[in-house]
Amino acid sequence: MTVGEHQEVISGPGEQPLTALDHPGGPTLTENPELTMSQDGIDALDGPFTTRQLLRLDEALRVADQQTGLTFSVYIGDLEEPVREHAEQLHRQLKGAATAVLIAVSPNQRMLEIVTGPDARKRISDRDSKLAALSMAASFAGGDLAGGVLSGLDQLASHAGRH
Repeated sequence: MTVGEHQEVISGPGEQPLTALDHPGGPTLTENPELTMSQDGIDALDGPFTTRQLLRLDEALRVADQQTGLTFSVYIGDLEEPVREHAEQLHRQLKGAATAVLIAVSPNQRMLEIVTGPDARKRISDRDSKLAALSMAASFAGGDLAGGVLSGLDQLASHAGRH
């Protein structure tokens, strides 16, 4: 596991893509590929998270963005080698990358990268990122992908403080 700087929710090859969509409150979380209909007629997403988990992640991203003035994003999916460079490439694609924080998680590769833009790095130290990564890794090891991401978002936003 390595720690770096980055943010927004997206996914890679072999995974159901999660993407951060721009909206007035900042990025939101959605799963692209296939929407299916549940028994009650509500669209259900097919991917690593339940609809409830996606809603919790979306809310956590929104709250982190609003409280800190930074833009938080999450990427779930395979990362190309070298992993760090791929995470940094994803970070550069984010709108407002200077103030962005990307959490890139590849469950299949057992890799985690946190990439922060230069302005975000002034408020979230490498030590803060490492502590958040350790907390996330503990949740991931227990099989709780969504809980780990939520915990990491909360810790990173807390370290960044209010804007």
